[in-house]
Amino acid sequence: MAQILIVDDDAQLRQSFGKILAGEGFEVRAANSGEAGVAAVKEAPPDLVIMDVRMPGITGIQAMQQMRAACPGLPVVIMTAYGGTETAIEATKLGAFDYILKPFDIPDILRLIAQALTAGRLNRARVAIAPQEGPGDDEGDALVGQSRAMQEVFKAIGRVAPTDALVLIRGESGTGKELVARALWQHSARAEKPFVVINCVAIPETLLESELFGYEKGAFTGAGSRRVGKIEQAQHGTVFLDEIGDMPLSVQAKILRLLQERQIERLGGRDPIPVDVRILAATNRDMEAAVAEGRLREDLYYRLKVVTISLPPLREREGDVARLAAHFLARLAREMDMQNPGLTPEALDQLCAHPWAGNVRELSNVLKKALIFSRGCPIDAEEMRQALGAGPGAGQRGHEPTQADTLRAFIRRALMDEAGNAAYDHVLDAVAKSTIAEALELTGGNRTRAAKLLGLSRPTLIAKIEKHGLKVTTQVQ
Repeated sequence: MAQILIVDDDAQLRQSFGKILAGEGFEVRAANSGEAGVAAVKEAPPDLVIMDVRMPGITGIQAMQQMRAACPGLPVVIMTAYGGTETAIEATKLGAFDYILKPFDIPDILRLIAQALTAGRLNRARVAIAPQEGPGDDEGDALVGQSRAMQEVFKAIGRVAPTDALVLIRGESGTGKELVARALWQHSARAEKPFVVINCVAIPETLLESELFGYEKGAFTGAGSRRVGKIEQAQHGTVFLDEIGDMPLSVQAKILRLLQERQIERLGGRDPIPVDVRILAATNRDMEAAVAEGRLREDLYYRLKVVTISLPPLREREGDVARLAAHFLARLAREMDMQNPGLTPEALDQLCAHPWAGNVRELSNVLKKALIFSRGCPIDAEEMRQALGAGPGAGQRGHEPTQADTLRAFIRRALMDEAGNAAYDHVLDAVAKSTIAEALELTGGNRTRAAKLLGLSRPTLIAKIEKHGLKVTTQVQ
């Protein structure tokens, strides 16, 4: 359970906001001044601090600097009621994860909290490169593998990490490109500075430019104050541009300028802003084909190809599946507070024979599912077959629709139900409702197990069950 520290001199805000966060499944602490907040962080560092700027005594910015000195990498979100001032901008430049204006919408702050907690976890968790077998080798994230292909990856990380060279990480989805980027950052001279991840696919094209570069007040409708972009927030640190092969052409020219001149311009701004950041990028796309088809600028392509690290797909990593399975089972059991049952030889044979189209990410998800439904005994071949999504006689039904076909048909039906401006939200709600219903059915109506399966807190799951009007039938086993 993530712990959040609220620092604000407004007792009513601390109480009401604290209740909302507690209802979302967070552990909440509170402090009524900057000095008290600093003391609370030194006593027991939380996972996230949400703090007001203007308080009696030291300011929120001064408190943030002391907190981050005592606990490097601690994400701090600044609250301010003064959007027209430069205070929030200054806070961001000095290390705040982000800022939000009072009064704020709860959905907005919850999204921001999720992002900040993820960033804090990434900043704290070290990435072990080829950990040795033995007690504790399952701690945290790790690049696991003794295949020749992975050994070459480890060597490349060791050689290029200490430099400031731009690195392009290539590989299929799920091969571990973000882990490689984090390892490069953590073994660099910028390891104590920010590491900012920007997924070029997850952010809508209309928002990507402002997210990357920020904007000036009045740059567009709704831009009521100046906003610092993610690249500027990462000053002196490292920026990881994930899925850069999907970046819109409209943004590629500005990225090229950043790489060439080490400068950016905010939307609506006229003055160039110098930035000192190291760029790491990743893609699962055929970049050469993208250049030929005009979807990727040729000059940007050659700029990105300074140093390339290619991650092999799991199916080409002979002998690594067993090591990865042992690593994931140990880590997942610890994270979910469950006993690690291990695998039978037959179950391990099934894992090794699987084609792993989803690579290491698919392997981790399959093992998580198998672990959740295990009964304390070693996971056997039948349980592994179910976790892999294959029932009796699997492999003899090639004519049946694939999962992608089924999902596509479901989305089309949902779109037809409500075409128009609300169609997008309607589809998301329909998919969410079906996903939650499936999780509840798989767990026999056990909300705690369903929440773990979905990666949600139990209070959040209950709220979504009520939102979608789902009926829960608990099975007694």
